[in-house]
Amino acid sequence: MNDPNGPFHWRGRYHLFYQYNPAAPAHTNIHWGHASSPDLAHWDRHRVALTPTPGGPDEAGCWSGCVVDDDGVPTAVYSGIDRNHAGLSSICLAVAEDDGLMDWKPVPAPVLTGPPPGFDVTMFRDPFVFRFGGRRWALVGAGHADGTPSVLVYDCEDLYAWRFAGVLVDGRDPVASRTARLPGSASTGWECPQLWETPGGDWVLAVALWDGDPRATVYLTGRLLADAHGNPRFSPRAGGPLDHGRDFYAPSVLQHTEADRALLWGWSWEARPQQDVDRAGWAGVLTAPRVMDVHEDGTLRVAPAPELELLRASEPFGAGPLPDAYDLEITARSPATVGLLRSAAGAELTVGLDPADGTVILDRSDWPRSRPDGSGPLVLRTPPGAQLAVRVLVDGSLLELFAGDRAMATERVYRRPDDVAELVVSGEDVQVRCWEQGPPNPA
Repeated sequence: MNDPNGPFHWRGRYHLFYQYNPAAPAHTNIHWGHASSPDLAHWDRHRVALTPTPGGPDEAGCWSGCVVDDDGVPTAVYSGIDRNHAGLSSICLAVAEDDGLMDWKPVPAPVLTGPPPGFDVTMFRDPFVFRFGGRRWALVGAGHADGTPSVLVYDCEDLYAWRFAGVLVDGRDPVASRTARLPGSASTGWECPQLWETPGGDWVLAVALWDGDPRATVYLTGRLLADAHGNPRFSPRAGGPLDHGRDFYAPSVLQHTEADRALLWGWSWEARPQQDVDRAGWAGVLTAPRVMDVHEDGTLRVAPAPELELLRASEPFGAGPLPDAYDLEITARSPATVGLLRSAAGAELTVGLDPADGTVILDRSDWPRSRPDGSGPLVLRTPPGAQLAVRVLVDGSLLELFAGDRAMATERVYRRPDDVAELVVSGEDVQVRCWEQGPPNPA
């Protein structure tokens, strides 16, 4: 699996789709997988939702997109590519034929066969539909021949008749330019655009940085304004990395209006050698759902969805052997270090906290990876204070770290046979509680 797609709340259940190859752990032959949940914690896996149509606009893959309620008809809006796509997708639709969203019927003709004329667009994909000013609009991620990344916007009040409405924001915007030029992550295209409104009225735009390969994901916060023609334009005021870890990309957001919150999932790719992936027979995981909001200074506020506490065992512990899946809370009032994993050579995977300095340091230096992007300590910064809280979610190789409500990092840490997983706490004023996470729903 790779990108999460189309999170959707329908008839009391959360539905989550995802790019999926049912035949092999390889990034090709992309279908849409499907899972649903009543509570964001216990998930049922369902049969494949979208399948490429031989000879159709999606014959080479049903790629990223979203799901919308089109006057009572759940409708998937997604990138379809044919055998000659050259980086440009068509925008395709498929409609659900039952309330359980198990059966989907593709619409034969795409609503868009490519980018607007005259824009010299070399990358065009990943539609995302939202509402603004009483109308329905869609974003499409793009890159231009001169190297400028952008997010295009369309009027799609009629989901079957799209009108190009210009550029929402592009890489020439000063705030966007600074944000998207992270070290080692310059981009020529922005893909998987996601846009949502926070309870306080701020808007957040997330884009995945692409330069021929996936690099990182960033966010921009700001205002959504109407231009002279009523078309939406995004005015950023702040931004930064959406996730500070090395193993997070292509997020998807659910604007859950009934609960007045935005939920976000990301894709965590494999960081192990391909031969290990082939031996395991699977590749890719999705992160836990995260609740997204904005601080007064325009920076991102993030926390794991509270429903994840439903997976906790009845009693916490404060030290000792660690299970394969656990939920860890750390609260420090002075410098502290929490060890999670120890190698046979004595190296440790640790989380260090310094409240006065406002830093959280994840040291994963001794756990090698196949991706050429370094392995030194990762530093997350929070406002200095008298107390610092950290949450760590681990499920097998997936580690998700939340530094207060200010920063998050997703990492893949693969245990070796001789590694020792043990919770070891050092520090004078630190409280640690850890819960084993329950097994997944077997249904």
